[in-house]
Amino acid sequence: MRILYLSQYFPPEVGATQTRAYEMARNLARLGHKVTVIAEFPNHPSGIIPPAYRSKIFERDALEGVEVIRVWVKASPVKDFRRRMLFYLSYALTASLAGTLLARQPYDLVYVTSPPLFVGLSGLFIKFVRRIPMVFEVRDLWPESAVALGELTNPTFIRWAEHLEWACYRKAKRIVVVTQGIFARLVERGISPDRLVLIPNGANTELFQYNPSARERLRAELNLNDKFVAIYAGIHGIAQGLETVLFAARSLQSHPKIHFLFVGEGPRKAELISLARQMALTNVTFFPEQPRPRIPDYLSAADVALIPLRKIDLFKVALPSKIFDAWACQRPILLSVEGEARQILEACEGGLFVPPEDAEMLQKGILELQQHPELRERMGINGRLFTERNYSRKMLAEKLAQVLEETLSD
Repeated sequence: MRILYLSQYFPPEVGATQTRAYEMARNLARLGHKVTVIAEFPNHPSGIIPPAYRSKIFERDALEGVEVIRVWVKASPVKDFRRRMLFYLSYALTASLAGTLLARQPYDLVYVTSPPLFVGLSGLFIKFVRRIPMVFEVRDLWPESAVALGELTNPTFIRWAEHLEWACYRKAKRIVVVTQGIFARLVERGISPDRLVLIPNGANTELFQYNPSARERLRAELNLNDKFVAIYAGIHGIAQGLETVLFAARSLQSHPKIHFLFVGEGPRKAELISLARQMALTNVTFFPEQPRPRIPDYLSAADVALIPLRKIDLFKVALPSKIFDAWACQRPILLSVEGEARQILEACEGGLFVPPEDAEMLQKGILELQQHPELRERMGINGRLFTERNYSRKMLAEKLAQVLEETLSD
């Protein structure tokens, strides 16, 4: 197959969206398919395009057998509503042009991953101009999630976004979803289950493995040799509610052997650092975003991985990929996500559930795991085995290839 893959975010950017798109694309290429990805110039989440890309409109690249066409976007470090819309719409415009003028070879289909929902505009345009089928991937129910988080309040814009959302659903030949909850929600909203396919998030089990030598080295570098380390590695955004982790850290300052690591960037990071300073926390360290190949080292150096989301009903259908990255590295998790993620945690027995935005219960969960190293080890092994059997990226890409081939044969 010849696949035109639209993902606004893509490596070298770091994040769940980038990782899923990269892993799917490279594994499809490994299977012998021709894949072209159209992505933005790297800038997320800082909003700053590196000097190497400035003054350009597009650039061709190659990454592990995948052709990458990077396009200009109106990026900005200021994340207000107007600038966000310019950011999203600029990609929709330049990706549409790239998909019709720069990606010259014939393609069998266009694969569109959302959010950002406006990637769907490009997909619809390319589908129409090139007369090829579109497969639409839904990783988050947008604009519904943005409304729930208070990020989107303008009634007119919400209505426009909902129209675009439904246009993508109607015109897509298949809709790929990442959780059972999203599947059920779309069926509830009137989409035929015959058009829906579940391909969940997972982990690159070849890259993400427990590394004892990296653990020893990194803990020595960070002066954490005798510490029990709880790590959060990911975007520092609105959805995660990381203030709860800082409140738990404040309560645990009387336990000097417990330390918290925050690894990553995001729109709330400056506020979190400020809050940690106000509370005079000595048991918290913030690190900048790390290249993805280094994340397994940080996870290996920790004793438990924290997977939090805010207490919002919509997150009951969420299944963060950080769960499987941690499990692939044999780390137990403290999960603060209700619904589907909790069900998988309990089926795996790979960690403890803590109610979302409950600092007191998070504190108790950390103490329980600190005091029971044999429990941590057993949960970590459970997580690794469970991920290998059910959520390896290689296996999920094989399923996607089968779905796409079936789509073309219908």
